[in-house]
Amino acid sequence: LLLEYEAEQPQFPDVPESKHASVSLEPGILQPLRMEQFYSAPAADTVVQQVLPIPEATPFSEPPDPKTCSPHEYLEYYIFPVLLPGMAELLHQAKKEKCFERKRTKFIACDFLTEWLYNKNPKRKDESFTEFFSIPFVNNWLKDHPRPPIPLSLLLSEEAASIVIQSFWRGYRVR
Repeated sequence: LLLEYEAEQPQFPDVPESKHASVSLEPGILQPLRMEQFYSAPAADTVVQQVLPIPEATPFSEPPDPKTCSPHEYLEYYIFPVLLPGMAELLHQAKKEKCFERKRTKFIACDFLTEWLYNKNPKRKDESFTEFFSIPFVNNWLKDHPRPPIPLSLLLSEEAASIVIQSFWRGYRVR
């Protein structure tokens, strides 16, 4: 049944097959979520603006009461439509930062996701973009729990690192 469904769907030439995934929200029911819903074809710097549709198999048409609904309904209606686009944007940014190519990078996924969720909060719709270290609760947390400095090897670009290494080696050879 799943193969028939996927065969009927239009193929996107710029999205490889490996970007297709299936997510099951109901026990025993496989609901395909195609990853191209999360990836935008335009420029890589654009933020995914899509809001995920609520799956068709959901038993409710109006929002369930968040205080009395089941954990499954709460996740499906309140958490996933917000978190999944953020996770997709996180993967885009991780790819830009070359996290899949290197063992160590300066990219901190939790920081990125915190900043993204804070700026996409509907309560802050009319406010300007706030950087991670300017978010009030982050600033308060870091006052009490300072982070160790990021090593210089992670802060330098490949070109800058090669210049430092080459200049050190040339100076060593001259001395």
